[in-house]
Amino acid sequence: MLNPWADPGKPTGERVAALLAELTLEEKLAQLVGVWVGISEGEEVAPAQHEFAEPLPPWDELTKPGLGQLTRVFGTGPVDPLVGAKVLAETQRKLVANTRFGIPAMAHEECLSGFTAWQATVFPTPLAWGASFDPETVERMAREVGLAMRDVGVHQGLAPVLDVSRDPRWGRTEETIGEDPYLVGLLGAAYTKGLESSGIVATLKHFAGYSASRGGRNHAPVHMGPREFADVVLPPFEMALRLGGARSVMNSYAEVDGVPPASDPALLTDLLREQWGFTGVVVADYFAVSFLETAHGVAGSPGEAAALALAAGIDVELPSVRCYGEPLAELVRSGEVDEALVDRAVTRVLTQKCELGLLDEGWQPESPAVLRGEPVDLDPPALRDLARTMAERSVVLLDNAADVLPLRDAGKLAVVGPCADDLLALMGCYAFPNHVGVQHPEVALGVEMDTMLEAVRKEFPAAAVTTAKGCEVDGDDRSGIEDAVAVAREADVVLAVLGDRAGLFGRGTSGEGCDAEDLTLPGVQGELLERLLALGVPVVLVLLTGRPYALGKYLEPATGVNSRPAAVVQAFFPGEEGAGAVAGVLSGRVNPSGKLPVQVPRGSGGQPTTYLHPPLGGPGGVSSVDPSPAYPFGHGLSYTTFELSDFAAGAQFPADGEIEVSCLVRNTGDRSGAEVVQLYLHDPVASVTRPVRQLVGFARVELEAGAATEVTFRLHADRTSFTGRDGKRIVETGDVVLQVGCSSQDIRWEHSVPLTGEPRVVGHDRVLVTPVTTTAR
Repeated sequence: MLNPWADPGKPTGERVAALLAELTLEEKLAQLVGVWVGISEGEEVAPAQHEFAEPLPPWDELTKPGLGQLTRVFGTGPVDPLVGAKVLAETQRKLVANTRFGIPAMAHEECLSGFTAWQATVFPTPLAWGASFDPETVERMAREVGLAMRDVGVHQGLAPVLDVSRDPRWGRTEETIGEDPYLVGLLGAAYTKGLESSGIVATLKHFAGYSASRGGRNHAPVHMGPREFADVVLPPFEMALRLGGARSVMNSYAEVDGVPPASDPALLTDLLREQWGFTGVVVADYFAVSFLETAHGVAGSPGEAAALALAAGIDVELPSVRCYGEPLAELVRSGEVDEALVDRAVTRVLTQKCELGLLDEGWQPESPAVLRGEPVDLDPPALRDLARTMAERSVVLLDNAADVLPLRDAGKLAVVGPCADDLLALMGCYAFPNHVGVQHPEVALGVEMDTMLEAVRKEFPAAAVTTAKGCEVDGDDRSGIEDAVAVAREADVVLAVLGDRAGLFGRGTSGEGCDAEDLTLPGVQGELLERLLALGVPVVLVLLTGRPYALGKYLEPATGVNSRPAAVVQAFFPGEEGAGAVAGVLSGRVNPSGKLPVQVPRGSGGQPTTYLHPPLGGPGGVSSVDPSPAYPFGHGLSYTTFELSDFAAGAQFPADGEIEVSCLVRNTGDRSGAEVVQLYLHDPVASVTRPVRQLVGFARVELEAGAATEVTFRLHADRTSFTGRDGKRIVETGDVVLQVGCSSQDIRWEHSVPLTGEPRVVGHDRVLVTPVTTTAR
């Protein structure tokens, strides 16, 4: 007779309840933990990894009660994809055979810039997604990443990161999509939708507040008022849940006003579940439950940490069992922890497994890749093409003051700088080659790539290309600068390729645990750039970075630099096809269309800021410090020109309705290109201070030379809402100003309109998106 929990014809709730009733306490708790087999190997890829690398019992003994999650079978070391898929299948088979009810584990992997596995496509880092302003391509990318993961037996992806950048000194800025919550939310929801459409469980992280850590330091405390938290930090998570359909959420490490999110029921239960209606599984960021004891000091033992986390709403302890095992079991047996809390979490876990088909009678562990038995290509041409598209759309032309780009007659090119001939300079810290591969120098990179130097030589085959490293990315070794200057002196144009080295926990200049004290270019790269600029040879500054760096010093000769760069090109870790994308922009084969998802600061010191500031957050006579950026949010140049005209907007804006805002966009240049039309909102008088302007809509428009299209935004009054003095989200009546432009400072038109009617309180069901349509004219 078929067990009721194994019958796919029965309702999910009935199946889960039947299975739960049969489980012992030990079997229940086993569903709430992961196991990381390679936890003690290599350098750390998770915070305090080796501190918690306690010896595990033999596998059969460890897993006899069952297992909730398998941690990073593919992402711990270089493993052939087919071999990894077979190992995963055999592990699952043993797990099912060795346990009383034969419940398979969920396998999770990282997928921040593609599947973090050896030989898998390395896509641009999320900050580059933001620069594309292209949710459709982001969604396609995520779906393809998800399909590749599912093909080898993975169930859950630990992405996307929905932290809104608040301080670019933070090492994980490269993992954020940008500094605007609407941009982060729309692209994050697109990535979520793409992953979920492939069958992979998307995991929203880090919930919430992580990117606002004080001083830009990883894991540092967050000191933020509830209004900023509600209006800036939370909306991307709302959007990804409602629009993307995410089935999992991961907590943030950083305490907010003294309360670690992993122990905060107001965040993980009251808000996430009761107000927002989330029904999926909350997983702990790696060791976050243990950190309640060892880092935050809000628990005195592993058991106390488990009790706090479980009550708050953490369903699964990752990456491996420490607190949710015997320490929690003892507290349940003694009555100090109500077993109903365990049942609550287990019900959520089993529900998800049921929905994935893992409880079905006849479930087999072999993934499609194993059943085919053929070599697995995780970097096929279709994914490389998609990586190329994303890379090309993410490159930002910041400056072309000398009109040196595109390079029409290359002649003699000097390609200098520490990032010129380094493949790793093109990838973020969660790309497999940087995340894991650097620990295995004996193993091939796994994907075919060009360095910038190689891509330039291919892009300009007739040019005489010379090169010199000049210096390292970091450190104070200046011994190579003279050689670089000598090479540059003989060139017609110098390509200064500078930037970051992505790494983990101090092993890089960008990435998790690689925070910056200030926003000066790392090491002595700034000195190298100054020496190059002093030559009088046109210098094109090419930046391959994970964060924006202060460039004001090099743009204003009065500050001590003899001349400014002839052009500046910014690429945020553009991935395996990134070198070709940047080289294409230099030659003109690619018309740049990227826009800044974070502003580029002018000065390196002081407290960094974002464009989302109230009036007193900007420049003014009350302070000697001018926080104006070198390049603003939304800025990016093209090799063609665009005219915005025929602006129109409704005369009334009802507080419970919407208003249409439109304009005509015409490509007035001589080649095809893309412009990002940006709609901003300014609220001149409100009950609390509001940003000078805030992005409420955008449209990426591709146009042939001479072509035009009408762009129409439908802005709902809910999109003007903010958190009022009483903590409720409100739509206030009164005049608002609508602004249309091509960056947060390049405003081409503005229109004041009254929001009429009665003020309203809005909630999680409010309108989150500004629909946009385009009509060819």
